[in-house]
Amino acid sequence: MTDPVYLDYNATTPVAPEVADAIEPYLREHFGNPSSTHVYGQRAKQAVVQARGEVAALIGARAEEIVFTGCATEANNLAIRGAVHALGGEKKHLITSAIEHPSVMQPFLRLREEGWDVTILPVDRQGRVNLVAVERAIRPDTALISVMHANNEVGTVQPIAEIARITRPKGILLHTDAAQSVGKIPVLAHRLGADLLTLAGHKFYAPKGVGALFVRSGVRLEPVLAGAGHEHGLRPGTENVPFVVGLGTAARLARKRLSRVPAHLAALRDRLHEQLRAEIPLLALNGHAEARLPNTLNVSFPAVSGHDLLQAAAADVAASTGSACHSGADVASGVLGAMKVSAARASGAVRASVGIYTTPADIDRAARALVAAWKQLRA
Repeated sequence: MTDPVYLDYNATTPVAPEVADAIEPYLREHFGNPSSTHVYGQRAKQAVVQARGEVAALIGARAEEIVFTGCATEANNLAIRGAVHALGGEKKHLITSAIEHPSVMQPFLRLREEGWDVTILPVDRQGRVNLVAVERAIRPDTALISVMHANNEVGTVQPIAEIARITRPKGILLHTDAAQSVGKIPVLAHRLGADLLTLAGHKFYAPKGVGALFVRSGVRLEPVLAGAGHEHGLRPGTENVPFVVGLGTAARLARKRLSRVPAHLAALRDRLHEQLRAEIPLLALNGHAEARLPNTLNVSFPAVSGHDLLQAAAADVAASTGSACHSGADVASGVLGAMKVSAARASGAVRASVGIYTTPADIDRAARALVAAWKQLRA
């Protein structure tokens, strides 16, 4: 028995062999605490410094603007809660979008319970935030806007640079969760105009359990955790040196391949889409046809449940019906609901996300299995 074709790269990526090799010495030999002044600690510190530079280079930032965290969820919480509390209650209005990851939406809802006024922006039928809606939502007391760079379920890319041109002159902080886009498309924090930007290691071939937050020079944050002064005083706790090294290595690899990877991923994605569309009448694309991640295909299969379809094809395909953070329940996607997708169409949705290790043969096998499963369920 061979394993099914893995088409769930938006949930997590395998650790690249080069990343695993870079991590191993820091598990076995270079075990020092980077805060220690002796040679063991200084070796670890130098590794952290090098990794910080690699992550900064990937997103066009300065090394001192990178804060290492345990994951993207922690980075999002630090960005949102840290920015709001640093203002000391001077401004009480916050804005986010209806399709955010729970690690963004939940901090906003918690802040609403604590007394902040939160506006949740709608999206259009392609999953994009409307710039006019952004402008209309802004008030004199708006402190922070958070809109994800690319959606994890449908892949739609948001107009972050255009939003920044609205927020920057008004002194409103702009945060973007770029966990899904970093490593798949060019993401340059300063060019986007972001004040805060989140990335996650396990979305671009580093291990789970490490992430980073870009904090533009001059932006003040209040630490979410109390402790010692690690990570510029923003994230207390001894750095996870092996995984930080892994994140830096993954960032270096991603930067080297960014000139060719998007086209490669898009070709695989489109190959799958074409084969499914040729065999399945009324197959519907969810998300923007052009402004989307090159690796993400979200389609609705007519007259079947996406959950049932993936169960029927499980021997050959490992994909999902939406975010891995919502898995385990056969319920309609909140993202598709925000896009005004009908309940029947949302029920049939499947997300297939490819990666650098996906092959054309994998795509052909997955397409055959999904078509066969659809025909079986329809019969």
